[in-house]
Amino acid sequence: MADQGDVLTDLDLDPAATGNGADNQPSVGFLTQYIKDFSVENPNAPTSFQWNEQPQIDLQLNIGANEAGDGVHEVELKLNASARSNSGVLYAIELVYAGLVAIRNVPDEQAHAFLYAEAPRILFPFARAIISDASRDAGFQPLMLDPIDFNALYMQRLDEKAREEAAAGGETAPPAGQA
Repeated sequence: MADQGDVLTDLDLDPAATGNGADNQPSVGFLTQYIKDFSVENPNAPTSFQWNEQPQIDLQLNIGANEAGDGVHEVELKLNASARSNSGVLYAIELVYAGLVAIRNVPDEQAHAFLYAEAPRILFPFARAIISDASRDAGFQPLMLDPIDFNALYMQRLDEKAREEAAAGGETAPPAGQA
């Protein structure tokens, strides 16, 4: 027999405590992850395998988020990685790795931070593995990307945007002391 007041067996919840049965608790979760776009180019093979120069690696990163439905957002992590030497391009990899995120009962400011900082942090290890495998499968050493602090990038971008808005506001605002 169940103990009186046992959380696991006492399912007679107080309706007043749950908001009359309304689902009003904050909730965020990934519904799925997928490769949205993927391209690997090895334009100078097979001669590029004989080049002995140290390649220069270039990595470009971009984050995007779009509303995909009621409470569902698509977060895209766009990575472009290329290796070049004086002799030419060894490889170029373009990847758009995305995830569908369900967000419910979360304030807009916190949802924005999740979509542009936390969601990319969660997606990145999967995209990193795809880039590594692609460079290896193209015939080169696996490209091992360092971890990225997406929260710091997010905060940096917010600071840049605030400075841009302040500079734009400062040019059009009337001088101090005038109405």
